[in-house]
Amino acid sequence: MVQRRPHPGRSRARWLGFSAAIAVFGASLTACVGVIGDADEDTTEAESLVLAAPALPRLTAAQYQSSLAELFGASMPKAPLEDDTKPFLFYNIGASSTTLSEFGVQQYEESADAITRYAFADPARRAAFVGCEPAAPGDACVESFLRRFGRRVFRRPLTDEEVTRWVGIAQTLADPSAWEGLRLAVSGVLQSPHFLYRAEVGVPDDAAPGRRKLTGYEMATRLSFLLWNQGPDDALLDAAEQGDLDKPEGVAAAAERLLDDPRARSAMQAFFRQYLDLGRLDGVQRDPAAYPYFTPTLKEAMRREVELLVDDVVFGSRGDARSIFSTRKTFVNADLAALYGIEAPGATTDTFVPVELPADGPRAGLLTLGAFLTMNAHETRTSPTARGKYVRERVLCLEVPAPPPGVDTTLDPPMGDPKTVREQMEAHRTNPACAACHNFMDSPGFLFEHFDSSGYYRTVFADDVPIDSSGDLDGKPLANARDLATVLETEPRVGRCMVQQLYRHAQGRVETKGERLALEDLASRFAGASFDFRTLLIELVTHDAFRYIGEEESP
Repeated sequence: MVQRRPHPGRSRARWLGFSAAIAVFGASLTACVGVIGDADEDTTEAESLVLAAPALPRLTAAQYQSSLAELFGASMPKAPLEDDTKPFLFYNIGASSTTLSEFGVQQYEESADAITRYAFADPARRAAFVGCEPAAPGDACVESFLRRFGRRVFRRPLTDEEVTRWVGIAQTLADPSAWEGLRLAVSGVLQSPHFLYRAEVGVPDDAAPGRRKLTGYEMATRLSFLLWNQGPDDALLDAAEQGDLDKPEGVAAAAERLLDDPRARSAMQAFFRQYLDLGRLDGVQRDPAAYPYFTPTLKEAMRREVELLVDDVVFGSRGDARSIFSTRKTFVNADLAALYGIEAPGATTDTFVPVELPADGPRAGLLTLGAFLTMNAHETRTSPTARGKYVRERVLCLEVPAPPPGVDTTLDPPMGDPKTVREQMEAHRTNPACAACHNFMDSPGFLFEHFDSSGYYRTVFADDVPIDSSGDLDGKPLANARDLATVLETEPRVGRCMVQQLYRHAQGRVETKGERLALEDLASRFAGASFDFRTLLIELVTHDAFRYIGEEESP
């Protein structure tokens, strides 16, 4: 049972009925909500594009906060919310597949109350926010504001019935003043499922039987949350109202505008942080005595290095997006320069500078940078399995099954003479229950053995035991991580994997078999654009797979 705490003003606001509203809202959309997951594995390959029914994603915490910051300002109070989850890597998928607890509902209520008290407490702030002075509860000022505000919050115009309802709430709760009634109405709007959830219902399209075309306002919402990670602005809603988003060329023009805005860089960084799993850096710990280069600020430096590299490839040079796994260009501060053993004039602990990694050095691409190497290693030793698994799953989008039930995955501590990690892992690689998967993961994982658990390059183990960094990728023998970077530079699966990950992030679900043609088409367009990621974004948002949804199957 959830223990509920008393809340100021709840007796008046509770009847706004979030729980009842979500029940009605969900029931009204039953015919339009799909199920997350893959299609039946036994079905044959789709011969035409068959779109999945829509999801009903709740706003992620970041989307919720950034949307409200646009409306109320960055200094608004930020109340805690229920934690997001990220199955299949992405918070958007978690938002489409997890339910909200009773306590989560309470948190939304408390957040709305805190934000509206902040907005309405100061006379100058509330006057600027509302834009007029209510002369009486529910008057023309209140109605015009609720229409404007509701359009931004619900990401579409309010119906006349909705306007009447919210004006009525402002009138009924106007005690001791019209301002208080309006505050509570705004608080209720912020708790509405029409704000907290993204409904994608679409309309029937005679030209495309079996599909529903998203409306202009639904497209505005999809575009904005993908490219800005927040709700649409007035210009995008105006484009929807004028019908500009009903055609691919209008969608492309709107997307170009959004991508030129700094908010797009922030949203794409959020995508790549999830895709590359940078959140795992938070849990990295190393003993400074054993790893002298691992300074207290190094984890954040590693994270920032990857962010700067991604930003340069996607928005700066707009080069081949696959090059993040092979480029010799990176951005370092003084700590990273020391770890990598390179010169970086102008770098300090706080200042990052662009550098070109030595052509004859051991590093090239993200998989030889500190973030990847430390995230995928144990606290006191490397992990070829974790590093190889990352290559398989994150870079090539291949599935690595979980260990069979009852199989011991721990390694025995070394006995007698020092053993290399490769020698210790032979027990797994020779065990029939483990061999197939470990060969699949460990073969590319061994390529990184020259890099220790902190990302430092070494040539020998303890007591001068030589390091063997040889391995392979799908039977192709490779000597080290640099060889792998060279292979990944032109590996077709890298580009296709980026398309797949972006598609899942944008849709808030895993693709179905019927959508594989869409992924193949987008991968082809990506390749045709020399793997320019910005072009991929435009191709995605103008594609039928983004502008249409499938019909919900009858039970």
